[in-house]
Amino acid sequence: MNSLASPSYRPLYDQIKILITQSLIAGEWKPGDAIPSEIDLASRFKVSQGTVRKAIDELAAENILIRRQGKGTYVASHTTGISSTRFLRINRDDGQIEYPTSQFISVTKEKAPEISANLLELRVGASIYCIKRLLCYKNKPQIFDEIHIPAAYFKGLDEDMVKNFTGSLYSFFETRFGITMIRAEEHIKAVAASHEVSKLLKVPEHHPLLQVDRVAFTYGDRPVEWRRGLCHTDRFSYVTEMS
Repeated sequence: MNSLASPSYRPLYDQIKILITQSLIAGEWKPGDAIPSEIDLASRFKVSQGTVRKAIDELAAENILIRRQGKGTYVASHTTGISSTRFLRINRDDGQIEYPTSQFISVTKEKAPEISANLLELRVGASIYCIKRLLCYKNKPQIFDEIHIPAAYFKGLDEDMVKNFTGSLYSFFETRFGITMIRAEEHIKAVAASHEVSKLLKVPEHHPLLQVDRVAFTYGDRPVEWRRGLCHTDRFSYVTEMS
């Protein structure tokens, strides 16, 4: 605890938050697992129950932990509940809930280009996996994704493994490789469809698209995914929430 809490200005609850996060990184509690009670954690870290509660409140606000009334506190998982669609931002204009299906185009091992190397804190040319797919709504292609992930964190990944998995890509990363996405940063701009992308999305060349560049982070604020989504927004909008 001393090495993690060395800055004297760091509040005690923040130190406990770091220690709980370190246990998540170490795999002590896996996604979907219940963590020990506040009383047990207070005893373990030799602090008050109120301090532990504040640390857990912070982690719950960041969607890292989930409180369940009368049941306890659990590690958030992309395989269940609202967490499974937390990063889905493209929704129908009419408000109806519709989830996309993935149509994978390719999974290849490549050398990281400068754009993803910088964002993933890799050297240019480091080994990455590049996943290309279409997200389809009612069999109509709506989004083309190009996804880069560090090969070092996803050893053994191959095309069949990706294509045969049932569920979201983030649940695949979580269950097969122990990589849980906890937050993401996105940059959005309008672009024109290239010749290649226009054919994939079945729109005219130079048709306006929404480009969403995302960096996703796992525990410890470690960047582990860069993706560029090109979205055809006919009948769909990018929806976010601010508070």
